[in-house]
Amino acid sequence: MQKPLPPTPLPSARLGRRTLLRQALALCLLAPAALLAQDLPSLVARAKPSVLLVGTFGALDSPRFGFRGTGFVVGDGNLAVTGAHVLPPLQMVETQERRLAVQVWGSDRQWTPRMATVLVNDPAHDVALLRFDGPPAPALRLASDASPPEGSDIALIGFPIGGLLGYSHVTHRGVVAAHTAISLPSLNAQTLNARNVAQLRQGAFEVLQLDIISYPGNSGGPVLDIASGEVVGVLSMALIKNTRESALSSPTGISYAMPVRHVRALMNKASVEDKGGKP
Repeated sequence: MQKPLPPTPLPSARLGRRTLLRQALALCLLAPAALLAQDLPSLVARAKPSVLLVGTFGALDSPRFGFRGTGFVVGDGNLAVTGAHVLPPLQMVETQERRLAVQVWGSDRQWTPRMATVLVNDPAHDVALLRFDGPPAPALRLASDASPPEGSDIALIGFPIGGLLGYSHVTHRGVVAAHTAISLPSLNAQTLNARNVAQLRQGAFEVLQLDIISYPGNSGGPVLDIASGEVVGVLSMALIKNTRESALSSPTGISYAMPVRHVRALMNKASVEDKGGKP
């Protein structure tokens, strides 16, 4: 006598199980990406202690700290990156009793001045690497040398308009709009020197064009990829319509950043490692 056959599942039941299997597979595939994605408020909270004030310090001056731009901590926690144009003129720190300095945001929510020195300066790509005194600060992690894809969500953290708004970290959000090649402006006999000749031979190089509003004071700050939390660039400049004053009254929303590979090149030149671990 033959055993009775098991009941045949109804088509709707088979369809339901297939749908559940597809959904489960989709969740498995999406889980790693979700774990890597950053929540912007959380990213800002973690990154703020790594973003510095860069300027000069004079013990007899009032105010003692002269703000010049933004920087951020990398490597072993005593290295800072900023824009080359943020650095004070050499004669300022040589002829006046002022020193290059950074200010570090502490767990007590207070700024602490630290004296700094320039390890490597690259004016051609507008990046500089500093070393500052005192205990190490949390370091940001650098992205790979590959430029972030166009359309990537990014954030700036810095100090727009300097002390006019108080030294509070300010975050702006935007996207990578394009990978743009720039070159040096035309030179004449008066401005032609050995460094400019070397830059001319290098030709145009790629920068990140950002769809984001930035202001004076943001220069030298980190451009953070929101998805990974890593530094993808160093803010260098913003497009202005007419005069420098128009950067405040009517900003264009177009900014430019140097890709992070130029930071890594400075660190390699200074023979220091990228030990940054803070996303």
